[in-house]
Amino acid sequence: MSILETLQPSRFLSFAIPNPDPTLNPSLASPLIRIAVLDSPIQPSSPLIPSVAAMIVPKHRESDWIFTTESGHLQLLLSSPNIQRLILIGQEQQPIINGSSSSSIYRRWIDPDSLNDLEISLKPLVIALSPKIYFRNVNLEVPFLCYEDNIVCSLVLEKCIGNFVGEMLVEDVEIEVSDQSREFRRRLRFKRMPNLVQTEIRIVPNKVSCLDSVDIGSNSIEFSPDLGLLVHVYLVPMVASLALIGSCIEKHVESGLRPKALCLGVGGGALVGFLKTQLDFEVVGVEVDEEVLRVARKYFGLEDGDLVQVHVGDGMEFMDRLAHGDVVGNIVPQFDVIMVDLDSDDPRNGVSAPPIEFFRRDVLLAARSVLRESGIFVINVIPRSRSYYEKLIHEFREVFPELYEINVGNVENFVLIAAKALPCSSSSSDSENKFLTKLRLAISGAYMDSINRIGDASN
Repeated sequence: MSILETLQPSRFLSFAIPNPDPTLNPSLASPLIRIAVLDSPIQPSSPLIPSVAAMIVPKHRESDWIFTTESGHLQLLLSSPNIQRLILIGQEQQPIINGSSSSSIYRRWIDPDSLNDLEISLKPLVIALSPKIYFRNVNLEVPFLCYEDNIVCSLVLEKCIGNFVGEMLVEDVEIEVSDQSREFRRRLRFKRMPNLVQTEIRIVPNKVSCLDSVDIGSNSIEFSPDLGLLVHVYLVPMVASLALIGSCIEKHVESGLRPKALCLGVGGGALVGFLKTQLDFEVVGVEVDEEVLRVARKYFGLEDGDLVQVHVGDGMEFMDRLAHGDVVGNIVPQFDVIMVDLDSDDPRNGVSAPPIEFFRRDVLLAARSVLRESGIFVINVIPRSRSYYEKLIHEFREVFPELYEINVGNVENFVLIAAKALPCSSSSSDSENKFLTKLRLAISGAYMDSINRIGDASN
């Protein structure tokens, strides 16, 4: 263990050792246990004794990428403030074969007394894996962190590999809710960012009269996607941004024009499907990876048709082609809204969105040119820092005169809205506007009154 006696920023080691006592605890019952050690990439600001913590991998989640990959481990470490070394301990398990289902269903296991016994038994191992300087003050206690999320149980339906996004998986989960009801979701996750859920939709069991009998993984129960509800936290405020141009959309509808949306980043297609089924939009979607679209059609209810066109390619390049007059199918580049749901593909920077390429002036000009005069450009933003967000706002202001934002309220996400012009006025009240009424019903009015104009930096 001498290699681990000192801290080395960003060092990641993963190895298996014989289990000293497989009979001690059911959560570590395998002959081998898997150890992963990660030193923080962030240097401490002062030469104080570093903070070290350990975490026991939840039983039956040993093959989850959150706990088996360096990027997943990094996100766990970064979500634990001031920790310089994180030690993960779990039982060794064979990975799921590509394209097959897992026979192991994760069910949340909570036994405080048993966990406490396990932590005590692992104490000598954790001490041996800690840097020497940590014990300068004769401190022989290393705290154990508890991994918590809202998953009650889960089952991987499929693992596959895309040419661009790499390994991905589809899983059904039951999540914890505040009341006595039961809630089931289907998720799409990428290995490169395992802690980030790319797509999440609600699923409902078929031909079941009582939810008490529903069990994820049961061969007798099938689930169907519910496309009438957006459950991903930032999608509702993205859709709520349409309230800014509700009067303009209503005028277009009255003149016989169907509202049009361009969605860059389709993923499982939750946003595409919602715009079509709930708001009667014609939608053009662009997804870089064809395998993601196959998964979306098979598991998430994505359907191509007269009102939905899905194209494989780079979203920015696609938008640029439309802006320069290239003929792409039968698409007329006059969109009421462009919605961007793309995250950075560099896990070293943590979870962030959009890709830094959206700072480029040519990208913003292309977006502006394919919008109607009343159109808006809507982006899900997870800023790396406040300065990152301010730079994004500055670059957008160079091209779009009107900027708005919605604070999603989850600490991470903002929805940035760029408009070519001031929102069009209406001679009728909101109650007489059929589109705004439909929008309010579709999202229960959420965030529609939370759209704030971003003032000029000089003001």
